[in-house]
Amino acid sequence: MDTQTTATTSTTATHGPYPRTIDNGHGEVLTFLGVRIDADGRQVLEVENQVQPGSGPPMHAHHLQEESVTVTEGRMGYRIAGGPDRFAGPGETVTFAAGQMHRFWNAGDAQLRCSGSVSPPDNLEYFLTSVYASVKAHGGRPGAFDGAFLLTRYRSEFAMTSIPTPVQRFVFPLQLFLGKLLRRYDDFADAPAPARRPASATLPGRSTTSARSSAG
Repeated sequence: MDTQTTATTSTTATHGPYPRTIDNGHGEVLTFLGVRIDADGRQVLEVENQVQPGSGPPMHAHHLQEESVTVTEGRMGYRIAGGPDRFAGPGETVTFAAGQMHRFWNAGDAQLRCSGSVSPPDNLEYFLTSVYASVKAHGGRPGAFDGAFLLTRYRSEFAMTSIPTPVQRFVFPLQLFLGKLLRRYDDFADAPAPARRPASATLPGRSTTSARSSAG
């Protein structure tokens, strides 16, 4: 049996106490339920989300983390980069391997509810909390200075293909420089250090090339 706990190691940036809910103001509500230790001794961050019709995160990847999503209510659409749109319904689980570009969205006419887990947690909670706050404050998209800071600092953990590579390589450094001059990053003074592991490191027994799904 898994041992349930909210204790974490120094490599995991958590906010607590749990449960803790964030809302981006544009159709996505995410609740962090806590961190547990599974039977293999791995840290697992457990979450629940509520997504309004048509809403969902853009194409992205977790370089170091495996993500599993189980539909509890509604219809979820999802896509792996280079693949077709697929769909999952209540009771079905989709798992995205570390490093796999993917997105998911509410493909139905009613609210989509899911439970999910991410392992290892690393800085996901801090990153998403900051992104949601920025999206809510800037009318549906992260602010330019916030996005440059978060996607640069945590580039070892997260990536978003909706932002062109030239922008990330050449525009972000300029925005970071200006942001520091203008003191736009005071709110990020407590930002945890990014997680780093060898690029070849993967989760035991997990593929990095395909998603596993219980959907038919």
